[in-house]
Amino acid sequence: MVGDMQVLTSPGRPAGDEPVGDSPDQDVPQAPRLRVLLVAALGPLVTGYAAVATLLTLVTLTAQHAIFSAGGVLLSAGPGWLAAYQVELGIGGHPLGMLPLLPTIGVVLLVARAAAKAVRRLRCARLRHAVPLIATISGAHLLFGLVISLLSTGEPVRANVALAAVVPAVISGLAATAGVLRRFGMPQVLIERLDPLALRGLRAGLLGLFALLAAGALTLTAATALSARTVSSLFEPSFGGSFGLFLLSVLYLPNAVVAAMSFVSGPGFSIGSLNVHLVGYRGGSVPGVPLLGGIPEHAASWWPVLLVLPLAVGVLVGWSVRAVDEDPAARLRAVVVAGAVVGFGCVLLGTLAGGRLGDGPFDPVSVPVGVASIVAFCWIVIPAGFVAFFAGAHSPMRPVGSLEVEDEPDSETAESEEAESDEDVADADEAEESGDSDEESEADSDSAEEPDETEDFDAEADAELGLDLPEDESETEVAATGDKPEDKPETLAEEPKAVTESTEDSGDAKPAEDDR
Repeated sequence: MVGDMQVLTSPGRPAGDEPVGDSPDQDVPQAPRLRVLLVAALGPLVTGYAAVATLLTLVTLTAQHAIFSAGGVLLSAGPGWLAAYQVELGIGGHPLGMLPLLPTIGVVLLVARAAAKAVRRLRCARLRHAVPLIATISGAHLLFGLVISLLSTGEPVRANVALAAVVPAVISGLAATAGVLRRFGMPQVLIERLDPLALRGLRAGLLGLFALLAAGALTLTAATALSARTVSSLFEPSFGGSFGLFLLSVLYLPNAVVAAMSFVSGPGFSIGSLNVHLVGYRGGSVPGVPLLGGIPEHAASWWPVLLVLPLAVGVLVGWSVRAVDEDPAARLRAVVVAGAVVGFGCVLLGTLAGGRLGDGPFDPVSVPVGVASIVAFCWIVIPAGFVAFFAGAHSPMRPVGSLEVEDEPDSETAESEEAESDEDVADADEAEESGDSDEESEADSDSAEEPDETEDFDAEADAELGLDLPEDESETEVAATGDKPEDKPETLAEEPKAVTESTEDSGDAKPAEDDR
């Protein structure tokens, strides 16, 4: 049995340290391991560069009066690859910072997928085993961006060397980390240290951010459909020109969605001197791109109706967290976290969607990220907080006179309290009986010590009248009523008078009986 356990357990690693179905990454030979790392690092580079070169080839072949050159296309694909990683370019000395987001989304997904596959092939048992993979991918992008920037020196299209090296390394490193986390999930250390309500708020915030983007996409689609004639007039008659404009519109489509999201939520966007938002409009020139054909020429009075969309997003976020906790204050904490996530997402997306657009009349293209983040936070927190507070469960209300909620006692405490209550009741009964006996003895002692002046007279009167009354009548009355004799002096004083009158009457009646 011991021999079997030694065979099942690898030396230097405790049993149960690796997940079921995975073998440790040290079991992979060194040569295949190096090959997997190189494929993961160079695969996204080659694929991304080839995709950019293919697009440039299509544009060149379809454009009129363009001379196709394979070498020129390959050299031009370098700055295009940097633009896909959001590296600002310089064209003839003019800055180009407004770069398309669709290629950026594509390269991020490509790197994340490559990292996830490499983790599976390397049989990484723990998250820390994937750190060399992430470092390899990020380092390869750093070197590739540095080489492209050096080759573009002196060319019409060039990039800053530092930015060309650092920005692709950072973006690829974050994308690779996302792919690795997709394989392993959230680290247990973060799960233990993060508040569960914060995690639920993070999920609700991502839901709210995607819902706001969907509202922006819906608004952009409606505006483009209503301006179909204007959009169609912006295409050129030639196929090459129309294809280039269509391709440009598709690449910048996520940028337009972010601008539309800012317009729906209130702050709006600006292109040079043009400023468009819900409560104001300042006209200006617009680039002749079909994607921008839906921008109106003047403001409309019904635009504030679009505020229903971000309001609905806030209600959706509040409805999603209505059952996270029975305490309304805890649900409000999750709502605040969701609002912070949405605000940060608006800052990030607004920064990436805008930028410099040469030095002409269309420069710059921007979204007011500061105002947009604050407004988005309010759109999430206010309606979501209202819905989460009133739509969720509520703890029972405390009594009016209670100061604190008492915990439910256990069985032993309940038995001891019950015994104490029985003893208190017994003591109270004994005290009551002793109090009654003390009152009776006190009443007897008072009646015995205090002489009654009318006692002899009452006895004589009763004897004359022939009445046989008990001697302790006064004591019986005292015991029944609980009053002392001295408490009723008027009553005792009036009784002799009545007896005297009856005696006189009886005295007058006696001689009549004797004469008879």
